[in-house]
Amino acid sequence: MARKDAARNALIVVQGHDHPLLESRALTTGVWHWLAPARREPFHGAVKVRYRQSDQAARLEPRADGSMRIVFEEPQRAVTPGQYAVGYEGERCLGGAVIESLARPERLSAAA
Repeated sequence: MARKDAARNALIVVQGHDHPLLESRALTTGVWHWLAPARREPFHGAVKVRYRQSDQAARLEPRADGSMRIVFEEPQRAVTPGQYAVGYEGERCLGGAVIESLARPERLSAAA
């Protein structure tokens, strides 16, 4: 499954492991749970959306409501709302939050 379209009550299914609809360039989380002093300005760091995933370079953009927008340098495969995004600076874990929504590569400019 590539995504859900709640407005149409439809599941979007694609064939193949590398279909473009399986990639996300950006995501938005719920309230970020800081394990380090909270940041208010955008910064560059690394993010993981899966436990054994290698660090993925990204720009982390804290929002006024406590959520975080994350824009990856490279599209990420199979990111799913409900998973956690965890931010790092080197070896230091900065915190994390539940992924709430995604921006696909073709929709990135509209999500900015």
